[in-house]
Amino acid sequence: MTNSTHQSANTGFFDLHITGLGYLNRIREVRPKRGDAFWACDIAALNGPADDVGYTRFDCRISGREAEVLVKRCRQAVYQGRKVLVGFKLGDLWTDTFVYSRGDKAGQTGVSLKARLLFISWIKVNGEMVYQAPRRDEQGAGNDRSAASAESPKTGKGYAAAQVVDAVGAFDSSTMH
Repeated sequence: MTNSTHQSANTGFFDLHITGLGYLNRIREVRPKRGDAFWACDIAALNGPADDVGYTRFDCRISGREAEVLVKRCRQAVYQGRKVLVGFKLGDLWTDTFVYSRGDKAGQTGVSLKARLLFISWIKVNGEMVYQAPRRDEQGAGNDRSAASAESPKTGKGYAAAQVVDAVGAFDSSTMH
């Protein structure tokens, strides 16, 4: 019995998070035949040198409650053709293969990078900052640390998950209307 207690005390997991910045696209509600509906989006993440930027596309299921509220607030701006740039944190990266049904690649196999969108640290619409998550040190010592805010507060780069109340009123600018 001591052995099983010791094993369960040592059982854990390792997170693999992807942080970056990218453009929001294809914000949508997904209603699978089985299971509950959920919100999803694509993020075209910037990578490479600033003078020759490349993009990596992530198909994301929105998992963070605050991230869902924020992405829904961006939906109209995205569909109006505005450039919505976000700082993000993704988790649980996996690949999915599919077969192209149309176009030049019809019949060929493709690969999609999929992940869970956990956290949005900031949002710019057409270059104007419309949302910035409060820093962890501004949240107070009583809040729980979540997987979305696991950086050390000493680095000055860690952010706490945005409060839903703050997120709802965060886009009261002409940029979002």
